[in-house]
Amino acid sequence: MFPDLTRDDVFRLETRRLWLRWPCAADAEAIVDLAGDRAVSEMTARIPHPLDRTTVDGFVVKSRWGNTEGRSLVMAIAPRGRPQSLIGIVAIEPDPGAAGPHLGYWLGAAHWNNGLVTEAVGAMVEAFFAYTPGQVLTSAVRVENVASRRVLQKCGFAHEGSALAPFPARGGDLPVDRFRLDRRTWQRRNVGVGAAFTQRSVLLAVHA
Repeated sequence: MFPDLTRDDVFRLETRRLWLRWPCAADAEAIVDLAGDRAVSEMTARIPHPLDRTTVDGFVVKSRWGNTEGRSLVMAIAPRGRPQSLIGIVAIEPDPGAAGPHLGYWLGAAHWNNGLVTEAVGAMVEAFFAYTPGQVLTSAVRVENVASRRVLQKCGFAHEGSALAPFPARGGDLPVDRFRLDRRTWQRRNVGVGAAFTQRSVLLAVHA
Protein backbone atom coordinates (compact mmCIF):
# COMPACT_ATOMS: atom_id res chain seq x y z
CA MET A 1 0.00 0.00 0.00
CA PHE A 2 2.72 2.49 0.97
CA PRO A 3 5.75 3.24 -1.26
CA ASP A 4 9.47 2.86 -0.62
CA LEU A 5 9.62 6.42 0.70
CA THR A 6 7.78 5.46 3.89
CA ARG A 7 9.43 2.04 4.37
CA ASP A 8 12.58 3.33 6.07
CA ASP A 9 12.62 4.38 9.71
CA VAL A 10 14.15 7.74 8.83
CA PHE A 11 10.81 8.73 7.26
CA ARG A 12 9.16 11.63 9.08
CA LEU A 13 6.09 13.83 8.77
CA GLU A 14 6.43 17.30 10.23
CA THR A 15 3.56 19.68 11.03
CA ARG A 16 3.51 23.06 12.72
CA ARG A 17 3.58 21.52 16.20
CA LEU A 18 4.29 17.83 15.70
CA TRP A 19 6.92 15.40 14.52
CA LEU A 20 5.51 12.07 13.31
CA ARG A 21 8.05 9.25 13.17
CA TRP A 22 8.26 5.48 13.37
CA PRO A 23 7.73 4.07 16.88
CA CYS A 24 10.82 2.48 18.44
CA ALA A 25 11.80 0.37 21.44
CA ALA A 26 12.60 3.49 23.47
CA ASP A 27 8.90 4.49 23.24
CA ALA A 28 7.66 1.43 25.12
CA GLU A 29 7.56 3.00 28.58
CA ALA A 30 5.64 6.05 27.35
CA ILE A 31 3.15 3.81 25.51
CA VAL A 32 2.56 1.73 28.65
CA ASP A 33 1.94 4.87 30.71
CA LEU A 34 -0.18 6.83 28.21
CA ALA A 35 -2.11 4.17 26.30
CA GLY A 36 -2.51 2.16 29.51
CA ASP A 37 -4.54 4.98 31.02
CA ARG A 38 -8.12 3.69 31.28
CA ALA A 39 -9.50 6.93 29.81
CA VAL A 40 -7.47 6.23 26.66
CA SER A 41 -7.59 2.46 26.38
CA GLU A 42 -11.33 2.08 26.94
CA MET A 43 -12.04 4.01 23.73
CA THR A 44 -9.90 1.64 21.65
CA ALA A 45 -10.58 -1.80 20.25
CA ARG A 46 -7.17 -3.36 20.83
CA ILE A 47 -5.44 -1.71 23.80
CA PRO A 48 -6.00 -3.77 26.96
CA HIS A 49 -6.22 -2.34 30.46
CA PRO A 50 -3.99 -2.77 32.29
CA LEU A 51 -1.38 -2.59 29.53
CA ASP A 52 1.83 -4.54 30.07
CA ARG A 53 5.33 -4.02 28.68
CA THR A 54 5.38 -7.34 26.79
CA THR A 55 2.27 -6.39 24.83
CA VAL A 56 3.76 -2.99 23.99
CA ASP A 57 7.07 -4.48 22.89
CA GLY A 58 5.14 -6.76 20.54
CA PHE A 59 3.17 -3.80 19.19
CA VAL A 60 6.36 -1.86 18.42
CA VAL A 61 7.93 -4.81 16.59
CA LYS A 62 4.73 -5.51 14.62
CA SER A 63 4.32 -1.83 13.72
CA ARG A 64 7.86 -1.47 12.47
CA TRP A 65 7.56 -4.66 10.44
CA GLY A 66 4.29 -3.47 8.88
CA ASN A 67 5.91 -0.15 8.00
CA THR A 68 8.90 -1.92 6.47
CA GLU A 69 6.66 -4.05 4.28
CA GLY A 70 4.54 -1.06 3.26
CA ARG A 71 1.35 -2.77 4.48
CA SER A 72 0.72 0.00 6.99
CA LEU A 73 2.05 3.28 8.29
CA VAL A 74 2.16 3.49 12.07
CA MET A 75 3.64 6.72 13.41
CA ALA A 76 4.53 7.96 16.87
CA ILE A 77 3.21 11.43 17.63
CA ALA A 78 5.81 13.66 19.27
CA PRO A 79 6.12 17.42 19.91
CA ARG A 80 8.40 19.10 17.38
CA GLY A 81 10.58 20.45 20.16
CA ARG A 82 10.94 16.98 21.72
CA PRO A 83 10.89 14.53 18.80
CA GLN A 84 11.87 11.56 20.95
CA SER A 85 9.01 12.11 23.43
CA LEU A 86 6.03 10.04 22.31
CA ILE A 87 2.60 11.42 23.25
CA GLY A 88 0.41 9.24 21.03
CA ILE A 89 0.08 7.03 17.95
CA VAL A 90 -1.62 7.54 14.59
CA ALA A 91 -1.85 4.72 12.04
CA ILE A 92 -3.29 3.69 8.70
CA GLU A 93 -3.61 -0.07 8.36
CA PRO A 94 -5.39 -2.50 6.03
CA ASP A 95 -8.91 -3.51 6.99
CA PRO A 96 -10.31 -6.37 4.86
CA GLY A 97 -13.77 -5.78 6.31
CA ALA A 98 -13.96 -2.12 5.29
CA ALA A 99 -14.17 -0.21 2.03
CA GLY A 100 -10.59 0.99 2.35
CA PRO A 101 -7.59 1.20 4.67
CA HIS A 102 -8.48 2.11 8.25
CA LEU A 103 -7.28 5.14 10.23
CA GLY A 104 -6.80 4.83 13.97
CA TYR A 105 -5.23 7.02 16.64
CA TRP A 106 -4.87 7.76 20.33
CA LEU A 107 -3.30 10.59 22.33
CA GLY A 108 -2.21 10.74 25.96
CA ALA A 109 -4.91 12.36 28.11
CA ALA A 110 -2.60 15.18 29.26
CA HIS A 111 -2.48 16.40 25.64
CA TRP A 112 -6.22 16.41 24.88
CA ASN A 113 -8.29 19.45 23.91
CA ASN A 114 -5.66 21.44 22.02
CA GLY A 115 -6.09 20.21 18.44
CA LEU A 116 -3.01 17.97 18.34
CA VAL A 117 -4.92 14.87 17.23
CA THR A 118 -6.58 16.81 14.42
CA GLU A 119 -3.16 18.02 13.31
CA ALA A 120 -1.68 14.51 13.37
CA VAL A 121 -4.65 12.95 11.56
CA GLY A 122 -4.58 15.70 8.92
CA ALA A 123 -0.91 14.98 8.25
CA MET A 124 -1.50 11.26 7.92
CA VAL A 125 -4.48 11.70 5.61
CA GLU A 126 -2.44 14.03 3.42
CA ALA A 127 0.41 11.48 3.36
CA PHE A 128 -1.98 8.67 2.43
CA PHE A 129 -3.45 10.50 -0.54
CA ALA A 130 -0.08 11.97 -1.58
CA TYR A 131 2.03 8.79 -1.41
CA THR A 132 -0.42 5.99 -2.25
CA PRO A 133 -2.96 5.38 -5.04
CA GLY A 134 -5.63 4.69 -2.41
CA GLN A 135 -9.04 6.20 -3.05
CA VAL A 136 -10.78 5.75 0.31
CA LEU A 137 -9.93 5.89 4.01
CA THR A 138 -12.24 4.58 6.72
CA SER A 139 -12.35 5.10 10.46
CA ALA A 140 -14.66 4.41 13.38
CA VAL A 141 -15.17 5.67 16.92
CA ARG A 142 -17.17 4.49 19.89
CA VAL A 143 -20.55 6.22 19.81
CA GLU A 144 -19.84 8.00 23.11
CA ASN A 145 -16.47 9.33 21.93
CA VAL A 146 -17.63 12.80 20.91
CA ALA A 147 -14.12 14.31 20.81
CA SER A 148 -12.83 11.67 18.39
CA ARG A 149 -15.89 12.12 16.19
CA ARG A 150 -15.12 15.85 15.96
CA VAL A 151 -11.53 15.09 14.89
CA LEU A 152 -12.75 13.03 11.94
CA GLN A 153 -15.35 15.59 10.93
CA LYS A 154 -12.76 18.39 11.01
CA CYS A 155 -10.59 16.30 8.69
CA GLY A 156 -13.39 15.87 6.18
CA PHE A 157 -14.64 12.38 7.05
CA ALA A 158 -18.34 11.77 6.44
CA HIS A 159 -20.50 9.80 8.85
CA GLU A 160 -21.58 6.51 7.27
CA GLY A 161 -23.88 5.25 10.00
CA SER A 162 -23.60 3.20 13.16
CA ALA A 163 -22.90 -0.50 13.65
CA LEU A 164 -21.45 -3.06 16.02
CA ALA A 165 -17.72 -3.64 15.71
CA PRO A 166 -15.38 -6.10 17.43
CA PHE A 167 -13.52 -4.69 20.43
CA PRO A 168 -11.40 -7.66 21.55
CA ALA A 169 -9.69 -5.68 24.30
CA ARG A 170 -13.12 -4.70 25.68
CA GLY A 171 -14.44 -8.24 25.62
CA GLY A 172 -16.87 -8.18 22.69
CA ASP A 173 -18.71 -6.09 20.12
CA LEU A 174 -19.54 -2.45 20.84
CA PRO A 175 -21.53 0.20 18.92
CA VAL A 176 -19.46 2.54 16.78
CA ASP A 177 -19.98 5.42 14.38
CA ARG A 178 -18.37 4.67 11.01
CA PHE A 179 -16.69 7.32 8.87
CA ARG A 180 -15.37 7.51 5.31
CA LEU A 181 -13.19 9.93 3.35
CA ASP A 182 -12.44 9.63 -0.37
CA ARG A 183 -9.63 11.20 -2.37
CA ARG A 184 -11.87 13.54 -4.34
CA THR A 185 -13.49 14.93 -1.19
CA TRP A 186 -10.09 15.50 0.45
CA GLN A 187 -8.68 17.27 -2.60
CA ARG A 188 -11.82 19.34 -3.18
CA ARG A 189 -11.99 20.29 0.48
CA ASN A 190 -8.38 21.47 0.61
CA VAL A 191 -8.65 23.46 -2.60
CA GLY A 192 -11.99 24.89 -1.58
CA VAL A 193 -10.76 26.22 1.76
CA GLY A 194 -7.39 27.42 0.54
CA ALA A 195 -5.51 24.31 1.64
CA ALA A 196 -6.61 24.52 5.27
CA PHE A 197 -4.10 22.02 6.55
CA THR A 198 -1.26 23.69 4.70
CA GLN A 199 -2.15 26.97 6.38
CA ARG A 200 -2.51 25.47 9.83
CA SER A 201 0.24 22.85 9.85
CA VAL A 202 2.71 22.71 6.99
CA LEU A 203 3.32 19.08 6.01
CA LEU A 204 6.83 18.01 5.13
CA ALA A 205 8.11 14.55 4.29
CA VAL A 206 11.68 14.05 5.44
CA HIS A 207 13.72 11.18 4.05
CA ALA A 208 17.42 11.61 4.81
